[in-house]
Amino acid sequence: MSHSHPEILTVTELTKHIRRLLEGNFKGVCVEGELSNVRMPPSGHCYFTIKDEAAQIRAVIWRSDMRGLPFVPRDGLRVRAHGALTVYERDGSYQIAVRRLEEGGKGSLQAAFEALKKKLAEEGLFDVDRKRKLPLLPQHIGVVTSPTGAAIRDILNVLRRRFPNLHIVIAPSRVQGMGAAEEIAEAIHLLNRRGGIDVMIVGRGGGSLEDLWCFNEEVVARAIAQSDIPIISAVGHETDFTICDFVADLRAPTPSAAAEIVVGRKDEFMEALRHQSRSIIRLLKHSLLETKSRFRAAARSYVFREPGNAARVYRQRLDRLQAQTRHALERQFRDGQQQTDDLTVRMTHSLKLVFSDRVQRVYGLERQLNAFNPLAVLKRGYSITFKADGRAIRTASEVQQGERIVTKVGEGEFTSEVTHG
Repeated sequence: MSHSHPEILTVTELTKHIRRLLEGNFKGVCVEGELSNVRMPPSGHCYFTIKDEAAQIRAVIWRSDMRGLPFVPRDGLRVRAHGALTVYERDGSYQIAVRRLEEGGKGSLQAAFEALKKKLAEEGLFDVDRKRKLPLLPQHIGVVTSPTGAAIRDILNVLRRRFPNLHIVIAPSRVQGMGAAEEIAEAIHLLNRRGGIDVMIVGRGGGSLEDLWCFNEEVVARAIAQSDIPIISAVGHETDFTICDFVADLRAPTPSAAAEIVVGRKDEFMEALRHQSRSIIRLLKHSLLETKSRFRAAARSYVFREPGNAARVYRQRLDRLQAQTRHALERQFRDGQQQTDDLTVRMTHSLKLVFSDRVQRVYGLERQLNAFNPLAVLKRGYSITFKADGRAIRTASEVQQGERIVTKVGEGEFTSEVTHG
């Protein structure tokens, strides 16, 4: 009895068959759904996902078709996409090449966003008069974000580069997925209960509307509104706002920008101090020059021609007053600079203590690791013998005469040949 075998195809051949089948039967489609994960790279093309409650499909609008769009695609919009089904052979995936895009109403996420925004705005949570001012020279910075994401690395890089003596407290939290909003809210409450924090950064890097949705949850908005610590919202989605942005005391477009805002306060303070000092000295010089001019005019008058000594005495007093004023201003500026330097030294000492403690913990873990290292036993005179395939030999019956074996000792290894029968 003969058996028929299917034709053997390469992956490329099979993919081409699928492409011809799909593209031949779906030359024109119209799909309605909600936009998600919209991306517009420098190439000029637009990539996104169209989804509903149970499924999703990739889509692309080529640059040549972008010019005719009546609106800019963005996450959360409900649309009708007209185009053709295409297969991307390299990835073995299919997508819709969209030629025309129509708005079809608001998506479910966008509708939920606007409903919550309206509710919180009516309660006054977005009012400018309830926003707290950031401290002039913050020393203790709280950060609520994922401890493994890019946002925390960006924040720490900026803070350490611009102002390495800051004290940073990280309250780790998930920033995406189910339960993330509750974790973010609890981290905000935790930093408030801890106390000693001057300003707090809450955020994450960019992502799709779904990725960022936990920052649109009411529980996070309430936690920010109830915080006694000023909060900078740093959700890395520069073009769109989240509910977190509206409630926070200040909105930064990215986590790095939030860190720049925090450390920039010291630079602003020092520059303002220098500017005020220059202004005061300039005004005093102008006033003293004006007074000198009046004294000179009086000294040249008929009344003071004879008693010129009196005018000279007043001029000496005026010169002394000018010198005393200049010295006093210079001393006040030096005192302010010294206070800033003292603060820097104290924060440096605190960070060194924390770093030393972390180093000792690492050394302790290293010692524990070495204690469990099997190779460390070899240094005490023991050895391990392996068969040619790398398996360790535990009993003499595992080897045969003439077999070559490898013995590893504390320093190196050597090869032997089994001579017993």
